[in-house]
Parts: sequence; structure tokens; C-alpha cells
Amino acid sequence: MSDPLLTTADVPGEPRAMVLVLHGGKPRSDRVIGTTSASWRRAAWLQRAITPQAHEAGVGVWLARYRVRGWNGGAGPVADARWALEELRSAHGDVPVVLLGHSMGARVAVHAADDPSVVGVVGLAPWWSADDPVATLAGRALRAAHGRRDRITSFRETTRYVDRARSVADSVELHDMGGLGHYMLAGSRRWHDVALTSVLEVLAARVPRAER
Repeated sequence: MSDPLLTTADVPGEPRAMVLVLHGGKPRSDRVIGTTSASWRRAAWLQRAITPQAHEAGVGVWLARYRVRGWNGGAGPVADARWALEELRSAHGDVPVVLLGHSMGARVAVHAADDPSVVGVVGLAPWWSADDPVATLAGRALRAAHGRRDRITSFRETTRYVDRARSVADSVELHDMGGLGHYMLAGSRRWHDVALTSVLEVLAARVPRAER
């Protein structure tokens, strides 16, 4: 099977930090992901939306595309995220990274958060459960945003996961998105704004802004 793919949006010169966007998926599926995938296209839209302001802050934005669509127990997409982090290190060295995941991508993010480059996780409408680790967040920041009309993933489960993470992570916040749903189509600007604000907040606490 071929490697996962990356869509890169680098800043001119060397970045002060990077964002790795991780898209959603399905509980089980061996279907290969192409550019027609709704989950990948939604994440690509997110990448495009936050890139201009991220670049102004000296932050590059990469988007990973998994080899197959499903979580399938986690091994595949988590390995793909770790591969993407290695590729990012090869390109930019030990630059700090924030993992920005939607739905299953947020689940992938907390499993891969123990990578030495990762300083924080931002989860949008995350798919988290009691089976997902919080130990990977030790010394890192966690930000989550979830709408109460989400019928795909659970606001309540996100709250429980965030509460578990408070004893481990350096800082934890949950943004209540009110009446918004799962796919980040309604209220798209609010989703993009909270994603960017959360990423830059995590970086501001960990990566001092230098003159560029």
C-alpha cells in the first residue's frame, strides 16, 4: 500500500511552528481516500481558511491524507499521522507542531500526541471515548470545540474526555459551539475562527514569537 499523502502550505523561510491537519473518517472502512472524500475535502477547506493568518504568525499548515478511510482499531491512521510528523521533521527540523483534527482526526491526534514535536492538540467535533488515552497529552495543551446538535459524535463524551485530560495536560479548554452540528458546514466561519484562535493560543504559550 502506498504512503499517505500531504498537502503542504509552508511559510517563506523557516516556520516558527507548524499545524498538521487531520481529517475525519469512518469507524470501519478499507476504502482508499481520494480527493472526492467529503472528510478530506472539509479538512482541505479548513486548511485553506486558516493558512493566511497562520502564515502571518509564521506558522505553516500541512494536511495529511490517510491511506484508507476507516479507524479500523486505530493502527492505520495513527501510523499515517506519525509518518506525516516524520516528514514534517525532515522538512523543517524540530519545529513545534499543533495537531488540528476534525472528528476521527481528533481521535488520531490524541493517540499521536506523544510525538516529541507535538505541543498541543485542537479537536473539532472530536470523536473521543473512554478508550482513548490522555497520558499522551502530558506536558501538552488540549483545546476542543463541540456543538450540541452533533448527531455523529458526542458532546457529552468530549466533556468526559476533557475532564480526564485536566489532570495530565498543561492546559485544557472546551469551547461550547452551541447549536452547531458535526460537519462544520453551518457556522463554518465560527469553526475556522475557533480552530485558528486555539492553535495560535497554544503556540503563544509555548513558542515565543521572534522577529521574522
